[in-house]
Amino acid sequence: MNYTPYLILALAFIVALYFIFRKKKLVVVSLSRADKQLLTNNVDFYIRLDGNKKTLFEQKVSDFLASTKIEGVGLEITQLDRLLVASSAVIPIFGFADWNYKNLSNVVLYPDTFNQDFQFKEGDRNIMGMVGNGFMNGQMILSLAALRHGFSKSAGKENTAIHEFVHLLDKSDGATDGVPENLMAHEYTLPWVKMMHEEMERIKDDKSDINPYAITNQAEFFAVVSEYFFEQPELLKDKHPELYQRLSKTFGQKLV
Repeated sequence: MNYTPYLILALAFIVALYFIFRKKKLVVVSLSRADKQLLTNNVDFYIRLDGNKKTLFEQKVSDFLASTKIEGVGLEITQLDRLLVASSAVIPIFGFADWNYKNLSNVVLYPDTFNQDFQFKEGDRNIMGMVGNGFMNGQMILSLAALRHGFSKSAGKENTAIHEFVHLLDKSDGATDGVPENLMAHEYTLPWVKMMHEEMERIKDDKSDINPYAITNQAEFFAVVSEYFFEQPELLKDKHPELYQRLSKTFGQKLV
């Protein structure tokens, strides 16, 4: 019996599997001097880092840009926009030695706010950022206007892009519920839930300076207070020391 045709078919099958399942090699390009200057001019978190940590931040930004596609819809994005998206991704995970956003492949930038149907030109539009689910799984949509505002001097405690990347961290354990079990030791989860709900009650009673959007649910509370933590850590530590300490341990970062 002539086995040659079967061997050829088997070889062809193996080759096909190789091309289907091979991992795409990432091409990581180091940040240019101009890129670093853009970070210096626009990202306060980066400015506060010392020399070695600045280098680490730059490396993580480069890695993110190599692994994640960033594209605009109805607009042209600049290198600064790409760096701001990458910085938003790196800031929450900067305290972790080895973290990849396995649940993200694309970040899509819209000119401004959009609605649940992803429309940004007509009707009621009040969404500034969204982590995709279902057929949109693996994608994040951000308002370019909100992205840029989050890194402006007038942003205060808010940063929409950081907010959305915190949702991704929260989602990494399988549930977007405000309890990031991949980042938090089990014995701290119940005290964290208790702390969240106590603060949510204070927000409802107008006895807290945390954005009222935090009372929407636990996931939004975690994302909102994380914005506060990264944008104004000194103020958070002063007004909410327990929240600051818990977030500091969760993210592995002492900012003040």
